[in-house]
Amino acid sequence: METVQRIIYQCERRIMYSMNRFQSFTPIVGRFLLVSAFLEDSLRIYTQWDQQLRYLEKYRGFYHGSNHIFLILNLGLMLAGSFCAITKIRIHLAVIGLFSAVVSQIFGYGLFMEWSFFLRNVSMLGGILMLLSESPSKPKAIFGGLPTVQELDRSPYFALFGRILLVLLFGSFFLTGEMTTLKLIGSCVGLIMSLMVVIGFKAKCSALMMIIFLMLFNVVMNNWWSINKNPDARNFVKYNFFQIMSIVGGLVLFLSTGPGGFSVDEKKKKY
Repeated sequence: METVQRIIYQCERRIMYSMNRFQSFTPIVGRFLLVSAFLEDSLRIYTQWDQQLRYLEKYRGFYHGSNHIFLILNLGLMLAGSFCAITKIRIHLAVIGLFSAVVSQIFGYGLFMEWSFFLRNVSMLGGILMLLSESPSKPKAIFGGLPTVQELDRSPYFALFGRILLVLLFGSFFLTGEMTTLKLIGSCVGLIMSLMVVIGFKAKCSALMMIIFLMLFNVVMNNWWSINKNPDARNFVKYNFFQIMSIVGGLVLFLSTGPGGFSVDEKKKKY
């Protein structure tokens, strides 16, 4: 038992050392990956404008004209929110914009009717909340000369809700497709890592393992670049690919910010 604990401790130390070396780059990479799905979706809406309009009007029951407004609003929210998220300009507005875009698409495209799409979109919301955990509240001075007023730092709450939503992605692995032995093993491992992230126990190591797992899964299962003969299938797989990349971005931000105050790891530091 002591040998196993020593091996785990050594692995954890090496992982943390490697992560600390790239600490200054992880927030930038995380934010870029997080908005990659929104940038790809914006490009898809722009290049397939007529098809999107027809789909919303014919299959989703949008009135003529309201489908234009829906697409324009989503395009604006995603582009403006992505720009603010990458540049860290008015992060709160970026979160509101991206959050609104995800929620409007869930209802606009009827994604709540398909569990796999719904859970992935909810996981994306968790990644968006990690942007707020990266930007804690600061003290404010109400009037000149008066003492500053310390606002409640809500970043631990955002970190908690963000990581809970992030790991819901693994629920889609159980609910979709045929259950094979390999899929069952992968789902169980993912569930264990998810629980460790949620409670904040060895959270950064668990998040790193989830990132590696999702990256490998994405490259193997959502290799949209190899689909050339069926444009519809290519767009579908490409959409899945960038959704998971956004969730990976949220996990990368989690590596940078840590699990926050409401976690086992943080409690252990105090004792």
